[in-house]
Amino acid sequence: MSDNPRPALYSAPYSVRLIGRTTIGACQDVDVVGHHCEAGDILVRGARLPVDLRPGDLLAVPASGAYRLSTSSGYNLVGRPAVVTVHHNRARPLIRRETVEDLRAREVLN
Repeated sequence: MSDNPRPALYSAPYSVRLIGRTTIGACQDVDVVGHHCEAGDILVRGARLPVDLRPGDLLAVPASGAYRLSTSSGYNLVGRPAVVTVHHNRARPLIRRETVEDLRAREVLN
C-alpha cells in the first residue's frame, strides 16, 4: 500500500519473480502481499513462485509502472523503497531507499 497503491486502487496487474538465486523446486500459486496487514495490501494475486521461498529471498516486480514512485507514500511511517533499473543483467540504483532518518528530518522540534 505504501510501495505501490495501484493494485489496491485500480486492480493494476503485475508479475513477480524470484531473483538472486536459482531454484529447482516446483512452483505454487501464492499471493504477494505488503507489510501493512491491510485488506487491500496485495501486490500480486496467484503469482507462480517456487515452493522453496524462504525469508531473505528477493522478489522483483518488473515494470511496476511509471507512477509507482509518485504515488508511493509514507503510510504507517514506512519509508519508500529504492528504485533500481536493470539492463543487460546489470542493476543500477536510481533512487535510494527512504530511511527513518529521512522521515525524522521533516520533524519540527521546539
